Amino acid sequence: MPNNIKEQITTDLKQAKEAGQLRADRIREIVKSAVSQVTSEFKEGSTELRTIVREAVSTVIENLQEKGSEVKEEVTASIEGALEAVNSKRHEVIAKTQAEMKQLQAKLDNEEEQLQQEIDGILTEVEQTGKENANSKTVVDSAVNTIKNSDEAALLKKRYAQLQAQLAIVRANLAARYGGRGEEVKGYLDDAKTWYDKARPQAESVAQQVAQQRSQLEDKLGEAGSSIAKKERQVKLILRELLSTAVNSFKEHSDKSHK
Repeated sequence: MPNNIKEQITTDLKQAKEAGQLRADRIREIVKSAVSQVTSEFKEGSTELRTIVREAVSTVIENLQEKGSEVKEEVTASIEGALEAVNSKRHEVIAKTQAEMKQLQAKLDNEEEQLQQEIDGILTEVEQTGKENANSKTVVDSAVNTIKNSDEAALLKKRYAQLQAQLAIVRANLAARYGGRGEEVKGYLDDAKTWYDKARPQAESVAQQVAQQRSQLEDKLGEAGSSIAKKERQVKLILRELLSTAVNSFKEHSDKSHK
């Protein structure tokens, strides 16, 4: 790691200490800023990058020796800051890929809707055929209604939406943990909300406990979004709690729906 970068971290830490701002979030930003200045010169995964991160963290530890062993939060923050700097470019690629995936998902949803409309049209034609023959009308109507009201198809769509909602929350957790921008994390949470709405039970009776789980999930989604907007350090904890709540909510509803 170039001496001037190491000196920069030391200088910034000293200034933060003198200003009474030597907190974990400030240390994260100091390391992130210093490492960002040199990461563009190296390839991802290179030995040089690893050396930079190691030296950046070591510099923080050296400057916090007087605090003794009570520096876990600060050291963690320095590691997070270094990783955020190293991963920033890669997250730009991830965000671009995610945008492309959304376009493909929209196209897929449209094609599935067209397929469903085509199937509905075919079933309507079959119903008309049944009306032409009084003897077969009842049988045809019953068969068509059975297909239209298939619980299996509705259940598959609901499970798919639930999995997509959970996957979006997992992506939000990964982005927050490994240096994703606030906009990226919020985008994943917006996706989770969209899929969560699609997974809602429509014309069915929901048990009180399941309703409470869903209410908790809605609250956590809102809390996570607000925390990102305020750039709170607790956002990672809230996102982890959100994922746990989502898993429990969907599991609870799945258990109830099979009873």
